Amino acid sequence: MNKLNPSIKYHLLVGLCFALWGFLFMYMVKPFSDQTTGFYFWVRSSIGFNLIAFLAYGFIAVIQKAIFEKIRRWSVGLEVSALLFFYIIHTIGTFALYKSPIINGGYTFLEWNTEIMLRAAIVNLTILAIARSYLIKLIPAKEDSLIIKGDNKLDILKIKKAELICVSNAQNYVEIFYTQSNTLHSKLLRTSLKNLKVEFNFLLQVHRSHLINPTHFKSWKDSNTIYLTEMELPVSKTFNKELLSA
Repeated sequence: MNKLNPSIKYHLLVGLCFALWGFLFMYMVKPFSDQTTGFYFWVRSSIGFNLIAFLAYGFIAVIQKAIFEKIRRWSVGLEVSALLFFYIIHTIGTFALYKSPIINGGYTFLEWNTEIMLRAAIVNLTILAIARSYLIKLIPAKEDSLIIKGDNKLDILKIKKAELICVSNAQNYVEIFYTQSNTLHSKLLRTSLKNLKVEFNFLLQVHRSHLINPTHFKSWKDSNTIYLTEMELPVSKTFNKELLSA
């Protein structure tokens, strides 16, 4: 689940497919048993309800992208929360349309939930969950790209995760060490080790002034020093247990 691709266009494609499925679902099941029946009712309601479904899913996709880019991960709990949030928005939106002069439906909000939405959710949310799960597996994740930002607008470094070697404190700045084309590079950004450790939780602290990408750990030089790719760093006793257990 951590390899979620947060790209909006792929999730809008899922939303469009889900809306088309809802259109067919209403035609096949014909779920309404109140006075609002008939072909023209089905056309109006199907188009309206599934347009709302598409817009609601698009809204969820935007929120999901923002959350993913903030915490750089996606979990089962967040996925369930996203689906429930979609259900709530979809339910409120479709009921508002149902009670509007366009349709003028007869169900109360409680009846709308029990007679229509809960029954449809058993099928529709299952299909949506499967589609999202398949999308995650189908689309290559872009998790290997890191965007490291400083406090200033121009303080930005975009590199691959595998290229990042370590981050070192430099007074009010941090120095990012990374490798490209087998050459060691560095860049100063105005931020703190604490901020980067929170944002990129794969980084391992080995010293109060140093965070490392564990994949670049090579060996121990002695009990106080480690070799990384193209460089070496001190290790404090406070953090060496974390490195030994990594």
